[in-house]
Amino acid sequence: MTNIFIISAPSGSGKTTLANLLRERVPKLLFAVSYTTRERRVNETDGKEYFFVTRDEFEKMVAAGDFLEHAEVYGKHYGTPRRFLEEAEAKGQDLLLDIDVQGEEQIKRKLPKAVSVFILPPSRAVLEQRLRKRGDAYSEKIDSEETIQRRLRTAAREIEKYPNYDYILVNDQLEPSFTHLRAIVEYERAKRAGRAVDPNVQAEADACRNARMKEQARSVLQSFQLSATPSGD
Repeated sequence: MTNIFIISAPSGSGKTTLANLLRERVPKLLFAVSYTTRERRVNETDGKEYFFVTRDEFEKMVAAGDFLEHAEVYGKHYGTPRRFLEEAEAKGQDLLLDIDVQGEEQIKRKLPKAVSVFILPPSRAVLEQRLRKRGDAYSEKIDSEETIQRRLRTAAREIEKYPNYDYILVNDQLEPSFTHLRAIVEYERAKRAGRAVDPNVQAEADACRNARMKEQARSVLQSFQLSATPSGD
């Protein structure tokens, strides 16, 4: 049986870094490379981070039913190809999806047994700091106040969706966050396969269950709401 693991997070929360660590360190986990209509960044390779296509090409794939899910984010389109699920099933592997909150809702409607993890920044201030550093690292024009404030507003709306997720992880420090994320994958795999679960792994996973993380999630969301101004910044 192929398990599906969904990771979502506001832009700049460390989702991609954590997903990459899972790909490197956890066996039998196939990563679904998404298609996108956004421009390729200087440090990206077509077919590795994303498949970069035109708007027309993307719309043809939508019409052909090629996507498990697709969504528009910041005016650009993103979609997860259905063929990766078929490939994972054929290879006896699990599937890892790095998608936004819109995609998670679509996948959960189609595949309700998928396991979803929402990654949060510790606070709005930390996310803003990360976005500014990320802009420098990616050589993208993200450091304009307009772009940063727009992404922070979007982050607040995305964080409001945390109740939809099975697990919540506050990414304060990378390695401890990865330990929790790996534990979630290992615990869900063992449970669904009917295998005995390592008590330490179960404890790491249980600590991130939505029911146990609600207060922390609310606290993070509140940091965004308290920083809002009448103009919405």
